[in-house]
Amino acid sequence: METTKTTYILKKNLTDYYYSVVAPHLKKENHKVAELRKTAMEYFVEVGFPHTTMEHWRGTNLQEVYNQNLKIKTEAEVYNKTLSDIFLCEVHGFDTRVISVLNGFFYAPENKQLVTFENGVVAGSLARAQNVFPQLFEKYFGLLTRNYRHAFTALGDALFTDGVFVYVPDNVRVENTFQLIKILNLPQLATNTRNLIILGKNSKLTFLHCDDSINHQSGLSNTVSEFFIGENAELKLYKLQNLNDESALINNTFIKQERNSLLNMNVLSFNGGLIRNEITVNLDGEGASANILGLYLLDKCQHIDNQAYIYHNVPQCQSNELFKGILDDEATGVFNGSIYVARNAQQTKAFQRNNNILMKPTAHIDTMPFLEIYADDVKCSHGATVGQLNTEALFYMRQRGISFDDARLLLLYAFVAEVADKIDIVALRISIEDMIKRRLRGELSICDRCVLHCSQPAKPMEIEIDLSKI
Repeated sequence: METTKTTYILKKNLTDYYYSVVAPHLKKENHKVAELRKTAMEYFVEVGFPHTTMEHWRGTNLQEVYNQNLKIKTEAEVYNKTLSDIFLCEVHGFDTRVISVLNGFFYAPENKQLVTFENGVVAGSLARAQNVFPQLFEKYFGLLTRNYRHAFTALGDALFTDGVFVYVPDNVRVENTFQLIKILNLPQLATNTRNLIILGKNSKLTFLHCDDSINHQSGLSNTVSEFFIGENAELKLYKLQNLNDESALINNTFIKQERNSLLNMNVLSFNGGLIRNEITVNLDGEGASANILGLYLLDKCQHIDNQAYIYHNVPQCQSNELFKGILDDEATGVFNGSIYVARNAQQTKAFQRNNNILMKPTAHIDTMPFLEIYADDVKCSHGATVGQLNTEALFYMRQRGISFDDARLLLLYAFVAEVADKIDIVALRISIEDMIKRRLRGELSICDRCVLHCSQPAKPMEIEIDLSKI
């Protein structure tokens, strides 16, 4: 896109930005992408930004985000630095292939914008890939986002500047984890990015998506991701969200599973002024299985909104959904979980659970698990709980010489461990467990270099015991 001296504001000049900056360059893009941009912008013009009078946005008010006069960049920043000079994220003992998006644009040297590895795996810039691999884009891009649920999904299609493209060919099992690091380091910036990840038949991929801040400036990150999991393929998907209290994150993830495919997904939210995760999983092949776990630990005036939609479209599929949260101070949360079982989707197994602990009366959570079943040979259940720490267990532990703070920490950690223990990459699980412990102590926040604080080995939890009480 060409440089322009005009400053485009998210709330005020969005249509001007599209017609002045995006539309003139549609002829240079893959025609499937160009058509999708047009359709998406028409939808946005018709419906406008989400607001609290809309059913699925009643619990999440974005007015403060709109009032920030967030700016949209028309071209990438030029830095004479490596990624590690800007942001250093190193999980001790965890080797990954890092791909990064900085301020809405893929960040890598020109010769590494799109890389094809020896095993045929392709990874790099989405903007570059649409012209290098037009057949893949014709087949997959926009297939899952056609029926827009709200304007931010449409904006991801209409205004995306760049994003990540990953293609794993048939019968290729990728051993190293691909780690996407998304960074905002400019003030009052709004970004729209798009990701497309394709797994062929009998393939395997582990994908770690990190949303990070490296300052305390306000911003909005809107991401739309499509994942296609082929027959007998396996995807392990981890999302780590740790942003400053002034930032807003809108994360829309669409997943399509074919026959006998497996999805293991874990969404971990540690910090962020406002976070909204929308997860849509389509089980379109018999024998497909999806395990979706979520953990959110929020305090102050932070807000989390998790929306999960699981569609059992064919017989003999199963899904397991578990979200757990701890909210302190005046933090607020929303959980809407929906499981849909089609009329011919017999022998479906679908389970959904949301458990929450409110540390103070000022914290608040709205939770609504939902089942919509049209088949009769199914096993489905759902449930939700909201409560406080077990005072009897706390008293029991204190009577055995454990201090109040340590007893409280142990109970909270036991509550969230059901999610953390499902991380099957040992080095990552150890780092996440350490982050959870620090977060529960109130120690974890963004720093100048890395929000994860994980470049050093995790320290064991130390519990002091008063032997005189035993």
